[in-house]
Amino acid sequence: MYRKPQFPRIDTATNPIRRRLLGLSAAALTLGALPAVALTERPATTRRNTAGFRSVEWQDHFESLRYGAIICDTSSMAVHYWSEDERTNLVYPCSVPMSENFSRKGRTEITLKRRNPIWIPTPNMRRRDPDLPEMVPPGPDNPMGTRALNLSWQYYRIHGIDNPAKVGRRASNGCFGLFNHHVEDLFDRVRVGTQVVVI
Repeated sequence: MYRKPQFPRIDTATNPIRRRLLGLSAAALTLGALPAVALTERPATTRRNTAGFRSVEWQDHFESLRYGAIICDTSSMAVHYWSEDERTNLVYPCSVPMSENFSRKGRTEITLKRRNPIWIPTPNMRRRDPDLPEMVPPGPDNPMGTRALNLSWQYYRIHGIDNPAKVGRRASNGCFGLFNHHVEDLFDRVRVGTQVVVI
């Protein structure tokens, strides 16, 4: 007759190593399941710092949340979003410009939303690397991923990504690259005219 093996019970309350490992595993599973690393749908009065990203407040950069607001934080490699009613605050990890030479900071806005964008290297990119293709059609090899949000600055975008390993790194020529499922979520929330600040 089969007998189920008996394992000694480990009390997590008295075993700090086991308790810590279980906590880390649960946190990793929870973060992996969220549509954004720091997704909160909450009353406007609640304030939290999440997932180790630098806490930023929209009030430090915008007069109001008319049309919503986005802060692209190059230091903590995160894109922060607030809805117009301030009930939704999202924080997405992202890739950021490779160096200050590729960075542009200040105030801009979303001027165009594109699904499955075509990627066309900028003239500067083609000068640095003449072997780049003239364009890359939509698909898994497209550096802009599945969605692109054009900013009022020429050649600057918030977009998806072809290589998830770039997220959380200084890996772009000026744009902010999000995981494709994150940029799709952001794409559905923002509108043309959403105000953006790059810090």
